[in-house]
Amino acid sequence: MMADCFITRVSAIDKRYSLPPGAGSDAVHSNPEYSLAVTRLETGGPLAGTGITLTLGRGNRLVCDAIEILARPLIGREIEALMAEFGRVLRQLADDPAMRWLGPHKGVVHLALASITNACFDLWAKSRGVPLWKLLLDLSPDELVALLDLSYVEDVLTPEQAREIFAERWAGRTERESILKQGYPGYDTSVGWMAYEDQKVCELTKAALAKGFTAFKLKVGSPDHGRDLRRAQLLRECAGDRATLMFDANQQWNLFAATEMGRELAALRPLWIEEPTHPDDVLGHVKLTRELAPVKLAAGEHMPNRVVFKNFIEAGAIHFVQADAVRLAGISEFLTVSLLATRFGLPLVPHVGDMGQLHQHLVLFNRVALGQEIHFLEHIPHLRQHFLFPVEVEGGVYRTPQEPGASTDLVDLRPSA
Repeated sequence: MMADCFITRVSAIDKRYSLPPGAGSDAVHSNPEYSLAVTRLETGGPLAGTGITLTLGRGNRLVCDAIEILARPLIGREIEALMAEFGRVLRQLADDPAMRWLGPHKGVVHLALASITNACFDLWAKSRGVPLWKLLLDLSPDELVALLDLSYVEDVLTPEQAREIFAERWAGRTERESILKQGYPGYDTSVGWMAYEDQKVCELTKAALAKGFTAFKLKVGSPDHGRDLRRAQLLRECAGDRATLMFDANQQWNLFAATEMGRELAALRPLWIEEPTHPDDVLGHVKLTRELAPVKLAAGEHMPNRVVFKNFIEAGAIHFVQADAVRLAGISEFLTVSLLATRFGLPLVPHVGDMGQLHQHLVLFNRVALGQEIHFLEHIPHLRQHFLFPVEVEGGVYRTPQEPGASTDLVDLRPSA
């Protein structure tokens, strides 16, 4: 029987990490500083929950300040009792009367909720002595639904419908559990940062091929469209005709440029074009799906909540759902978006603002519990040395993590022995 595990203290920690020259650069973010707004849930004992969300440097302190304000109601809560009603708790935190005004449900306050939520799930998995993916797979449909805040999406996903989705897919779990042994395939984003010279893109792509990767992403959206097209052709030549390519404009294009460039890039047979225009422009994305067909669109890196995803999904504005558990209100809202994607028959391929640490667990859950199709999980290696249990990728495949928790502990915040 598990001993009670009470949250005795909450702290927010501002962690910032410089990157190698050119790494992390895209059409909008020229010199990023990968930064984590960290939530620590202490228990008065050896267990502590660690939650993270990503920023790019300046602004990280704002998220930490919001964490300290929003997480106060968690002090004194026992983790099992907390998680048994987490959907209700999350809605209460998100609807803080003063902080909600700053969103609602987006921006600094929502990033803070992501960090807080992820810390709760990490502590919960540690208290049960299991990795996050196993914790989630061991839950019943009723227990899973209790984790979710389905407010404002009940028109397409009621608690009863969510429960039915989990229950209907229960029978096929056994055969889908093979993914836990096989591992989940990854794709390499780090070969194609915007600031990298052509030669470096080709060298990194060949090195990634040698490591077993078969899918690669290139940043596009530079002022010089000719440069983008040249580099895209270069990536196809370096990666080979059988490789899977994705192109990511990071919201830089207006609809005219997105249409023009999408048609040009179509000749290279991308799996998707990512964030082709402003992330709030639902109707613009709908137009692009028509103009660029059969090229597919992916988006979600900057979609802040389940309501925005509902709108894009229901409108047919995207083909690949790129939910991110450190952009949404953490693991809970990620699971809600996973259910929405499943209900509408769309694949969920996460954006990994966590460098894949959390999402390696979540794609396994989505595959086994929801029957989501296997695609790829983005791989970004730049913060690897800072995590206590960094992702293990062999032969281009994520290996299933075995350590208790959500894989979010940092080396310089090592838990007490």
